[in-house]
Amino acid sequence: MPLKHILLLVISLISITGFAQDKKVTLSGTVRDTQGALPFVNVIIATQKDNKVIAGTLTTETGVYTLKDIPSGKYNIEISGLGYAKSIIPVFVGSLSDYQDLGETTLQEESTALNEVVINKQQDAVSDKMDKKVFSVSDNITQSGGSVLQAMQNLPGVTVNDGKLELRSNNKVMVLIDGKQTALTGFNTQYGLDNIPASAIDKIEIIENPSAKYDANGNAGIINIVYKKEKSDGLTGKTGLAGGYGALWERKANLPGMSPQYNFTPKINPSLSLNYRKNKVNFYVQGDYLYTEALNKNEFVTRTYDNGTIINQQTKRNRDTRFTTFKSGLDWEYNPNNTLSLSVMYGREKILDHGEEPFFNGDYSEHLRFWKFLEDEVKTTVMGSASYQHRFSQPGHVLNAGLNYTFHREDEKYNFNNIIPDYTGTDAFKLLSDENVVDLNIDYIKPLKQGRLETGFKFRNRVIPTDMQFYPGTNSVIDADAGGKADYEETIPAVYGNYVYESDKIEAEAGVRMEYLDLEYEVNPNHPVYKSDGYHYFQPFPSLRFGYKINDNHKLSLFYNRRVDRPNEVDIRIFPKYDDAEIIKVGNPGLRPQYTNSVELGYKAYINGGYFFASLYSKFIDGTITRIATTVPGNTIIYNVFENAGKSRAMGTQLIFSKKVSSWYTFNINGNLYQNTIDPFTVNIVYPVPTTYTGTKQQITSGNVKWNSNLKFSNNLSAQVNMVYLAPDIVPQGRTGSRFSVDAGVKKVIQKGKGEIYANATDLFGTLVIRQKVQANGFNYTSNNYYETQVIRVGYNYKF
Repeated sequence: MPLKHILLLVISLISITGFAQDKKVTLSGTVRDTQGALPFVNVIIATQKDNKVIAGTLTTETGVYTLKDIPSGKYNIEISGLGYAKSIIPVFVGSLSDYQDLGETTLQEESTALNEVVINKQQDAVSDKMDKKVFSVSDNITQSGGSVLQAMQNLPGVTVNDGKLELRSNNKVMVLIDGKQTALTGFNTQYGLDNIPASAIDKIEIIENPSAKYDANGNAGIINIVYKKEKSDGLTGKTGLAGGYGALWERKANLPGMSPQYNFTPKINPSLSLNYRKNKVNFYVQGDYLYTEALNKNEFVTRTYDNGTIINQQTKRNRDTRFTTFKSGLDWEYNPNNTLSLSVMYGREKILDHGEEPFFNGDYSEHLRFWKFLEDEVKTTVMGSASYQHRFSQPGHVLNAGLNYTFHREDEKYNFNNIIPDYTGTDAFKLLSDENVVDLNIDYIKPLKQGRLETGFKFRNRVIPTDMQFYPGTNSVIDADAGGKADYEETIPAVYGNYVYESDKIEAEAGVRMEYLDLEYEVNPNHPVYKSDGYHYFQPFPSLRFGYKINDNHKLSLFYNRRVDRPNEVDIRIFPKYDDAEIIKVGNPGLRPQYTNSVELGYKAYINGGYFFASLYSKFIDGTITRIATTVPGNTIIYNVFENAGKSRAMGTQLIFSKKVSSWYTFNINGNLYQNTIDPFTVNIVYPVPTTYTGTKQQITSGNVKWNSNLKFSNNLSAQVNMVYLAPDIVPQGRTGSRFSVDAGVKKVIQKGKGEIYANATDLFGTLVIRQKVQANGFNYTSNNYYETQVIRVGYNYKF
């Protein structure tokens, strides 16, 4: 193994991250004698170790008792009533459920009933289940005032590549908002994350091994973005204002003849949230506005063709973005057993890109072409939700039903103007896409003596009519015949069942999701290449977790799940996308889902002032979805077309460590070391002309390391420093280069805890550059993207 890989392994083995939060469990049961329910009986819970009383209560008129907020541990529950013998029940509070049904206890006049039961607690931040990590956005000082995407960059196991989230180097991540898929972040995709203000978010949940109750899509896992929601009575709220500047200096100069790059780009983010709770009603409203100017792209590319032609180009994109979000809702608990919730969310994203793209020959002596472009895009999202919850008399025994409707419009106009050579050519296109999604969910949860039962049903109908019109100019690069209309429709009914069991040593969770998909894609019959297409499947998606508790401080877990990545509408969209005048992206209606089988072995150990977590994981993918770059003989234009590129796999280890060194310093380090392999494959590409591409086997050992340091100078003053290193990696047909960056921030609490001010800076040393090399049939190219990475921000928040 090369020395750099050995060094990376050593670093990873000593570096890992975790954050622990103890949460509470609600215990419930019933008490009776031989005649029926016993009201007003004493119930107390005490620790087994020192008999310390934790809580106590009386049974109701129907003999039901409830003990709330019980932490993990071993206890005795003592039940006593006048004229009855005392009953003592040993109890273990575990980690898999929020509620536990202790069942029925019968009091005797002369004997004591002893029933051993098992109780569960809610998950830690890196939970005892070891499949979920929970992070408070307010704790991430270095990214305060930025977007959700920026807030995620320093989280364990998460990397950001070309604007997309990756979990363990895999971008097939399903993104949820408040547990639901929405067009705001995309269905089966994740656009828009860089424009959602982090100020609106309460916490971020990372679920790397989802159970069968979750949608089967997304083999890398799930990221759930949870919006803020106040729980206190009366009128409460929070307001904030953040501002800053990016692109603080020119990292690489423009090629000759170009207009200036954006620098000292302004950012501003005002926010307001209000919540009013009284009696049975809770009403909330949130509003956020994010305005940014940014050097969104500054990529330098050298293309070398087999015939000796060399083309040097730069793609510069100065971007203005205005993103407005509004969310409001009402929760009505009209009686103790029933709650109705209504909510609406609105988002509008306005993007204006001013771009330039010069092309030179190999030694830059000849200015071949010079394209200037303007992209004007508006994305509008509206989502309405209605949900109903029925709570049975047993705590945690619930029936949930929800109906969601989402509308998303993408309205995009694009103009290219070629000003070199001695003529002007104007190309343009207009895209209008309306997405309509209806989701119906029914979920049922029943606590058991040793675990719980979960089952449910989901139905989705998603319709996307798309209209793309091309307007070619002189000497156009546009394929005007590839425009027209297309209609995408998917229907997905699914049912699932999941069973959870826990004893003082064993944890088990097993489930299966049965999913049917019917997809139809009707395209313009006059399209020169693609015809209408579609597919369907009926597939099981099982999940399994088995855990063994060595003792209170050491656990082992084994995970298995099968998941699918369904091509999104933009992946099969037939229209060429001209983000680059000569490197053109195209969808493929013949694209099919990729299926993944994942296995993971995990170990967790609590240590003094922190804990250690380690896992070994493998993912085996069939039908790998990726873009393949090809050319047409006699033309230098490159076409990137989505294809199913056979089998691939990823095997690796993730190590996480958190330690409170002193009262003022805590660090957490995480490392991910993995080997990516792409097997040889052959694909038949039909656009723009029939082409057969054969890829050879690719393999690389790669990884990443993150070091997060938290410093507490006083109760009111704290700071944070984050360092990230990403090793080189492979993509089909090529490799990406290494990356390194350092972020830092400081926060001070003021106004008796109601206010806070903060300042932060990202990529302090300007070291973050996206580098890539691609080798394809007939050509190769290298690229270096010096986009905006350095941003400084200051902000103020006030709670009332």
